[in-house]
Amino acid sequence: MIRPGPRNSITDVAGIRVGNAELQELTTGVTAVIPDRPAIAAVDVRGGGPGTREIEVLSVESSVHHVHGIALSGGSAYGLDAAGGVMDWLRRQGRGFAVRDVVVPIVPAAIIFDLATGGPKDWERPPWWDLGHAAAKAAGIDFALGNAGAGLGAKAGKLKGGLGTASVIAGDITVGALAVANPIGSVVIPGTRTFWAWPFEMAGEFGGQEPPAAAPVDMDFDFHLPAGTNTTLAVVATDTTLTRAQAKRVALMAHDGFARAIRPVHSPLDGDTVFVLSVGDRPLDDPVAGLARLGMLAADCTARAITRGVYEAATLAGWPAYVDLK
Repeated sequence: MIRPGPRNSITDVAGIRVGNAELQELTTGVTAVIPDRPAIAAVDVRGGGPGTREIEVLSVESSVHHVHGIALSGGSAYGLDAAGGVMDWLRRQGRGFAVRDVVVPIVPAAIIFDLATGGPKDWERPPWWDLGHAAAKAAGIDFALGNAGAGLGAKAGKLKGGLGTASVIAGDITVGALAVANPIGSVVIPGTRTFWAWPFEMAGEFGGQEPPAAAPVDMDFDFHLPAGTNTTLAVVATDTTLTRAQAKRVALMAHDGFARAIRPVHSPLDGDTVFVLSVGDRPLDDPVAGLARLGMLAADCTARAITRGVYEAATLAGWPAYVDLK
């Protein structure tokens, strides 16, 4: 039997820490994922409008296979500065690749668009570098969900989006996912309070979902939402030892979790991105069947993390929370 980890969090994977930092007056924030030691990493981008940094370094053919952190940020392209703040914090800890007498941390990053959620835009200096530094400094085992970190300004269709996490223990393997849910698509079945991902709920993490009614559902979708303001981001971590190519396969499969939680998904208006971190010393029991099972668990965890991000969010800036749906 599989079950959630003790925190139902990506930090159930030993060696993973997460920190948040927010600027309430700008309705934006940053979430930093910091492994205790350099982690094998891969990425897969499916959305049509991504905003990313240090993605090519995660290519299978790249010479650099390890990363020292991941930065997820609001702020649209301005938010890519958050990775610099995370890098600086890591550098001050002496964490990174030693190049002669310089330490260079590798911190891939991805952003969501939250600039239209609320708050002034006439800053003298973009705040995301400082938010990235603060998020890395705050990294620990426990962290806030919903309107926290990069999820503060997130939206999910017509609902308030947010930061979510989930984990699963399957035998001696632990998999965790962290998600910033900010899709153009809906996470609920039209005309209901039922999440698309309701079959994957564990331990009442979505409030105790019930199967949807058998009545016909209008499967059309209103695309008159603000264009170009959406993206869902996820980080999957496992204590299984993976190669870069194997981590890439898990990232590919984890995107199925997006499709289980969001409809429509991977649109031209989203920048959907999944990072995978391998931080353990536990080899796969089978390089084919074991990897397929790991990808399946990653997809389920990702769907749960996305949905939980919306479930945990509170009404903000005129965007209604899921818990307020009638």
